[in-house]
Amino acid sequence: MKKNILTLSLLSFIGLSAIAQKDEIKNAEDLIEDGNFDQAKTELAAAEEKLSEANDKWTERFYLYKAQAYLADGNSTSVEDFKVAGEAYGKAIEMGSDEAQQGLTNLRNQLVQSAIDDQNTENYTGAADKLVASYEMNKQDTIYLYYAAANSLNAQDYDSALKYYEQLRDLDFDGSSVEYTAVNTETGETESFGSKEQRDMMAKSDQYSDPKDTKQPSKRGEIAKNIALIYIQEGNNEKAISAMDDAKANNPDDVGLLQAEANMYYQMDDKAKYNELMNELVKKNPNDANLYYNLGVSTAELGDQDKAVEYYKKALEIDPSMDNARMNIAAVILSKEREIIDEMNGLGMSKEDNKRYDELAEERKEIYREAIPYLEAIVEKNPENTDAVRTAMNIYTQIGENEKAAEMKALLE
Repeated sequence: MKKNILTLSLLSFIGLSAIAQKDEIKNAEDLIEDGNFDQAKTELAAAEEKLSEANDKWTERFYLYKAQAYLADGNSTSVEDFKVAGEAYGKAIEMGSDEAQQGLTNLRNQLVQSAIDDQNTENYTGAADKLVASYEMNKQDTIYLYYAAANSLNAQDYDSALKYYEQLRDLDFDGSSVEYTAVNTETGETESFGSKEQRDMMAKSDQYSDPKDTKQPSKRGEIAKNIALIYIQEGNNEKAISAMDDAKANNPDDVGLLQAEANMYYQMDDKAKYNELMNELVKKNPNDANLYYNLGVSTAELGDQDKAVEYYKKALEIDPSMDNARMNIAAVILSKEREIIDEMNGLGMSKEDNKRYDELAEERKEIYREAIPYLEAIVEKNPENTDAVRTAMNIYTQIGENEKAAEMKALLE
């Protein structure tokens, strides 16, 4: 008889416990509706201690309310709150909840928007943490891991950035895509669409025009470059070279990787290797003005000024608007003046020395006359380029063209 009484008492206790738990979950629902999220968390914490005693219906509701409490009606910005809410929605989804599936989608959108807000305020660490959390909730969205790595790099958190970039490399992340855009005829703004079908459908209406498909290049080269640069930052050139070699072995035809490798050797101050790789790139992309310009810079640093000018002129043939190439040509020409000045300063007062001085003075003017067309071309298109204007003013003064020197002075003022 005592045994039966004990069993009856135990059953009564379990029943009372389940009732109390339902009340706590109901209370949490009411508190969430009233916006009392902290109190709702307290009620849910009490209910969670007895969750194993609840049936599936109440367990599902518990996880839904837990997610909602931690999201705080969209006001939460804590990555930990997002994670707790995501886990809760995940458990409700496992129980077949369609509401939780929609909730998780909304959560991830909110999480990404919060990361964008952090990024805009230069809270790069916060943005990276939230983007990683979003990726971990759906590992198909590797693009968020890529953005997390970039934010970690901006935060100078090189350990995290390296970890994320190496994950992307191991996942063989490519990141190339096609962006489908059209111009909103009312606002004049270019808008992106989720798919070609959606864009084409909208372009058929009067609301949109000028549909375009813009290919976004592979990000493998950038990822390999950043891995290598982080290793260089840490003073580990061997690991940088090894990482780049591995990337090229897996993607031998990736031009972006070749550019990244060239940049890596430039960072290592190995200009000769940089030039070798850049010449390979030029063969693959003979119409890329930037490649010729960069070759000009590195060649000048190696001391071959005449070859550098050839590269700058080739860049201008391809892109006549490249004023930085013109400025560098002028700088190379004017650098010849140093040798002449040194010789002039070393001359004495003899008749022969005076004759040589006059010859050198004329050679100096010829250098000025050779450089001035490049500076004039820059000033004509961009009179706000103070470096070009000031240099032109000084040259005009030296060669006696005072009227033009005054024009340049007026531009500066």
